Amino acid sequence: MVASCVFCRIVAGLAPAHVVREWDDVIAIRPLDPVAPGHVLVIPHTHVADVGERPLVSARTMACAAELTAVLPAANVITSKGSTATQTVAHLHLHVVPRTAGDHLPLPWTPQKQSAG
Repeated sequence: MVASCVFCRIVAGLAPAHVVREWDDVIAIRPLDPVAPGHVLVIPHTHVADVGERPLVSARTMACAAELTAVLPAANVITSKGSTATQTVAHLHLHVVPRTAGDHLPLPWTPQKQSAG
């Protein structure tokens, strides 16, 4: 556990979270600011900085995310590696974002309309 890591504190039960599901080694929680109804974060219990640090932990975390998506008709499963790629918490986490037709939710790499001016 890394004491300064919010996800480590959640896994240890030292910080509050709305737990959706828990496996022996992975937890799924609701994010503070969900981007869509049903948005969850899938987080390994082991502190791993990002998807590239420990491939087997990343694979296990993805397997748990896949279990959650099995009941969804459409979803994005997204993770980032490094602040340049929009990673804001240095503990591996996957976003499972249910999607619906016409939800207009842009992905991070979706071109955004530029405002005039």
